[in-house]
Amino acid sequence: MKIVVCDDCVKDLQQIERLLKKYMEMAAGIRFDVEKYTDACALYEEISQGRAADVYILDMIMSEKTGIDIGSVIRQTGSGGVIIYATTSADFALEAYGVHAARYLLKPVSEEHFFEAMDFALSHKKPEKHLLFPIKTKEGTVTVPYTKIEYIENYSRTLNVFLTGQENIRSIFIRKSFDEEIKEIAGDRSFLRIHKSFLINMNHVKKLGQGEVIMESGKRIPISKNRAAEVKREYLMFVSDCYR
Repeated sequence: MKIVVCDDCVKDLQQIERLLKKYMEMAAGIRFDVEKYTDACALYEEISQGRAADVYILDMIMSEKTGIDIGSVIRQTGSGGVIIYATTSADFALEAYGVHAARYLLKPVSEEHFFEAMDFALSHKKPEKHLLFPIKTKEGTVTVPYTKIEYIENYSRTLNVFLTGQENIRSIFIRKSFDEEIKEIAGDRSFLRIHKSFLINMNHVKKLGQGEVIMESGKRIPISKNRAAEVKREYLMFVSDCYR
């Protein structure tokens, strides 16, 4: 299991390192690979280039890149990595919720709270999905991982598939209904139909607003009035499951 720790305060980084070392000594039979960063920008670039970890232990308040910046890029890349924040302030708890952080620990971090957070991370780490969504394009069939899909739009009888990283792929003219085309992927727990023309990946939702969802890309997608209550319920249940 790969664990990344990032804190621009060397003293705090060393404290987390000591706690992690003690935890690893107790977790017999599990192989850990630990990387430490004091430069949040360097970690941000590593993640942007697709180098993912299983667990991230992040400071919240850092120069240039904050813990939320790091958390956002983790989610934008489609990583299912568990995020644990360790910080001196409770002011960013709601923002941490927005990137599906698993735990929010206040410094100085106690051994009890740290161990509980790591137990959670190990037991709830989601295996990377290898499910692929096929898209028939003019150049041939393109397959993309479910985790890379931010949302799918039914656009003039074509599928417009928007991916993390601002990329999108458009299909050829679809002969089946939108419902039929997305039937399989819509059955995945991470995806939710919020409008007759939109299917979203809830892992990439930044905010659930009034009558719309705001995706990590900044795209605002409307919620059908007749689906509003269901969308709110399903999204809150999804987020709640991420925190259990």
